[in-house]
Amino acid sequence: MGILAGIGMLVPFPFYYLLWTYPQSWVDLCGKGRDPSKVMALVSHFFKLVQFISLFSVSSFSWPPPLYFWPLFVFGQFLNFRVYQLLGESGTYYGVRFGKNIPWVTEFPFGFIRDPQYVGSIMSLVACLSWVPFQYILLWSLGYLFMMHVESTESPATRAEPLS
Repeated sequence: MGILAGIGMLVPFPFYYLLWTYPQSWVDLCGKGRDPSKVMALVSHFFKLVQFISLFSVSSFSWPPPLYFWPLFVFGQFLNFRVYQLLGESGTYYGVRFGKNIPWVTEFPFGFIRDPQYVGSIMSLVACLSWVPFQYILLWSLGYLFMMHVESTESPATRAEPLS
């Protein structure tokens, strides 16, 4: 199950890369009347399910978790929920790349933590080290680090034109 689990954990990252790099193709594929951010969210939720199934397939749970679990997991999830709360679905799921006007956010954690959603996700994964072998946490985290690098450069010239 090891190789399949590793592949399952990496499944969403090529999708994210393609959407970030070629947003117009995604907008065109979604077509008129379909919100590309909403469609991306639906596909991403399916990929997240694949990732969790892959993670659980290599996990061995014990209770109680080590003390480091709680602060890492709780703060990591707080960052994830806060980002979603501030940006909404369109801001979280590449709305700016799909030609939407997404307001700039400066409230915490933005302006304090670079890429707070990815940082929160990595913190949550590291919290699970007592249950999941290191190589799987590393692999998934490398996917997030890759996307942090990809998303660190964004040119308005490469944004999609929204379909009207």
